[in-house]
Amino acid sequence: MRSIRRFAANRKCLYRFFSSEASDLIVRRHGGELQGIVELSLNRPKARNAMSKNLVACLEDALQEVKFDKDVRAVILRSENPGMFCAGADLKERATMAEHEVAPFVAKLRGLTMGLYSLPMPVIAAIDGPALGGGLEMALSCDLRVAADSAKMGLVETKLAIIPGAGGTQYLPRIVGPAKAKELIFSAAIVQGSEAVTFGLVDKSVPQNDEGDAAVVAACELAKLILANGPVAVKMAKAAINHGIEVPLATGMQFESAYYAQVIPTKDRLEGLAAFREKRKPSYKGE
Repeated sequence: MRSIRRFAANRKCLYRFFSSEASDLIVRRHGGELQGIVELSLNRPKARNAMSKNLVACLEDALQEVKFDKDVRAVILRSENPGMFCAGADLKERATMAEHEVAPFVAKLRGLTMGLYSLPMPVIAAIDGPALGGGLEMALSCDLRVAADSAKMGLVETKLAIIPGAGGTQYLPRIVGPAKAKELIFSAAIVQGSEAVTFGLVDKSVPQNDEGDAAVVAACELAKLILANGPVAVKMAKAAINHGIEVPLATGMQFESAYYAQVIPTKDRLEGLAAFREKRKPSYKGE
């Protein structure tokens, strides 16, 4: 991602592969069998990856670059540090904000989660540790969530006499249903991955490993399954689902028809048919 580095001039962000340099966000593009996967890796270990102004700015910049990169076929949101995800907003930084600064910053957090939600390619959250408040809201805005059995997560804002402000009141009921969402938000409940999977808060829960990155490993395996399929088709399927769930069924069918029409003229569709006929693995180019 050479072009993405232009954003990093005045921010503590790092856009390289496999570097140990200090940075709030590390963007990593994979090669080999994982080519097409980009990781957005949170890297504020002393603050448990809490969402500071700088981290939010870095994520915004990275999303803008990834959004228009046709070579990116799946994104994984993760922690660079074992046994972590994101503890939510940086409350120490928040305490230094004047009252008039709070609402604009929360609006930026809300815009960040919408940016994740609206990426054209699938986004997977790999939750290896606490995902609280805004951290869980980021995960909820992803298409899929994989968590370690022991990872704790919850929308705990009511304990601080506020409400989820980065989209939690909207994402959560769409994922687990209104009644369960109300229970979790009203009570500020914290659940572990092993429980969260039973009511759909996460899609998969895995035992944590000695390295503390079991969710990342599982997310990569899930992303590999996505890589095997036609990238244009996957993007159109995501768009059809995301738009269709917000409208009546008949209108949703129209969305499906419109997105299906976009895959008909693709080279990948013809390649898929040829590969099936010739009994070989297809080679999709995203064209």
